[in-house]
Amino acid sequence: MKNKSVFFCTECGNETPKWSGRCPACGAWNTIVEQQGSAGKGKKSTSSSGKTPFHTVKAIPLTEIETTDELRFSTGMKELDRVLGGGAVKGSLVLVGGAPGIGKSTLMLQICQTLCAFSKVLYVSGEESVGQLKMRARRLGVAGENLYVLSETNLEDVLASVEQEQPDILIVDSIQTLYNSDLDSAPGSVGQVKDCTLKLMELAKGEGTTVFVIGHVNKEGSIAGPKVLEHMVDCVLYFEGDQHMSYRILRAAKNRFGATNEIGVFEMQGDGLAEVENPSQMLLSGRPEDTPGTCVTCVMEGNRPVLAEIQALLAPSSFSVPRRTSNGFDYNRAAMLIAVLEKRGGLKVSACDSYINIIGGLYLDEPAADLAAVLALASSYLDKPISSDLTAIGEVGLTGELRSVDQLGQRLSEVHRLGFHRCVIPKRHRQKLGALEGLQLIEVSNIGEAIRAVLGK
Repeated sequence: MKNKSVFFCTECGNETPKWSGRCPACGAWNTIVEQQGSAGKGKKSTSSSGKTPFHTVKAIPLTEIETTDELRFSTGMKELDRVLGGGAVKGSLVLVGGAPGIGKSTLMLQICQTLCAFSKVLYVSGEESVGQLKMRARRLGVAGENLYVLSETNLEDVLASVEQEQPDILIVDSIQTLYNSDLDSAPGSVGQVKDCTLKLMELAKGEGTTVFVIGHVNKEGSIAGPKVLEHMVDCVLYFEGDQHMSYRILRAAKNRFGATNEIGVFEMQGDGLAEVENPSQMLLSGRPEDTPGTCVTCVMEGNRPVLAEIQALLAPSSFSVPRRTSNGFDYNRAAMLIAVLEKRGGLKVSACDSYINIIGGLYLDEPAADLAAVLALASSYLDKPISSDLTAIGEVGLTGELRSVDQLGQRLSEVHRLGFHRCVIPKRHRQKLGALEGLQLIEVSNIGEAIRAVLGK
């Protein structure tokens, strides 16, 4: 007979007969969780004497711990290895999130082809039968001999299969379909998702099994509602992009074994995901020529310089309050740049509806794209095109001045490599720039000089 589930508050330990959004004892919100047992898990257990029972676990001095290098292995995809920090770490728990249909399952099944060459992989699917998995693997060209598949949603059966097969790598697709029969809540609920992930984390840390968990992102942009999983796993990867477009971007929101500012770019094709080794060329393909309202800049995604196209459109507003819309660009920063352009650039843009769009699904969150956004807005307002061989890099201040950006030399090298002949940069930069044959540097000190140099008077 299974134990009855109870609900308790993680803040004060108060037990409640059912789940509620607010604790009736302490008033905290979203702290009620479900646990198996008859006593609140949030309360500390005590002995008959009232003292906390003695534990035999002994702490180890830091100086006595042997330091060994983390064991990494390649997944077979350079773009995924880049985001993971050089490859997957043995015994780690990786969460791969994204909207349904974005390509998470395709990515996980594709890497099995390489992983099966040196390890045993168990692919657990709660959404597809083994026959459907076979069909999809045949379409993707995956036929590893060490790949074992299991269609199961019960957590106990999954752990029993892991104990029987002893895989080196476990892939769970998806965490929303798993359920623990000891809990009364439905699969996909916060309690079920958190409990199942905790069991998988114990498996990864105790047995040294590398676990990849797929989690769907709901309409609010969170994994299984609240982001209850990010603090439990070692690495959180997000698959971004429009499922109606062919390009996908993989980002790391958390990584205990590497940096979080790297991206991987993939293209969805008929036979699976293909790596895009030159994302700058991909993002600039199809760029219109001699068209007002577009400018190219160079941003740093980790250690990789990426060229991105910024498009802007200004049109007279028919409302008392003009519209401000941005896609892939910070809304508040866009509003600030519009105000600076009118006050310091001398262009009456406040009465216009403004739209800013970043091509290719990128999200530009660094100040180096400010100057290109200002030039794109000015080009659309004046209805004058910016030369197709020109780029702009620089941060814009509230007084209209241009500030230097980091790694300017590396950015200019990428600009030169892709065939651009002119680049607008801040006049005051922190590093010495080497001469690049065929690339003219236009140094300006404020946005007024930049507009005159690029668009004329």
